[in-house]
Amino acid sequence: MADLNPEIFNLEVTNHELIKLAYDAYLANSRSSHAKTLKRGEVRGGGKKPWKQKGTGRARFGSTRNPIWRHGGVAGGRTGNENFTKNLSRNAKKVAVMQALSIKNTDKSIITIDSLGIKDGKVKEVLATLKKNGITSENTLIVVPEKDALTLRATNNLDFVKVVRPTFLNVFDVMNADKIVLVKDSEAQLENWLIGKENA
Repeated sequence: MADLNPEIFNLEVTNHELIKLAYDAYLANSRSSHAKTLKRGEVRGGGKKPWKQKGTGRARFGSTRNPIWRHGGVAGGRTGNENFTKNLSRNAKKVAVMQALSIKNTDKSIITIDSLGIKDGKVKEVLATLKKNGITSENTLIVVPEKDALTLRATNNLDFVKVVRPTFLNVFDVMNADKIVLVKDSEAQLENWLIGKENA
């Protein structure tokens, strides 16, 4: 097992709020707006004034689709166009990922391997590799340098496994994983992405 870079995997975690912000931002940015209510102008019917303006003793109304009426429209309801996006700077996201990885490393939840042992794209090949490293059914995040067709074929039917490339790593996946498996060369890509020269 290779030693992990302390600049990424052994940080002192002092900003739990940043991790929470990144976690919530991921969920918010994954959310889509489906709910939609009908406003008074969109509800069918109600074109005729229910009774004359004066002389009945009742309150004046111009339509039976007034929001305070039964079967009326909804005032201030969902439009279906809500924007739930939460913005977090690129640097903040990277710092949050490094702190999350440091938490997992402290918990001894990260292992490194040379290969997933995939030759024919079979599920049993991945299961054998995971079992060899003490992983059976835990929620597992596998970080690979490249997502080739054989890797996807061998892991798609494993509901407890998620495969990502280093640059697609996020706080949500890291914190929800019971085990994180770094395949050879993925750590180098991770270092280049998080603390590489382009980030200096």
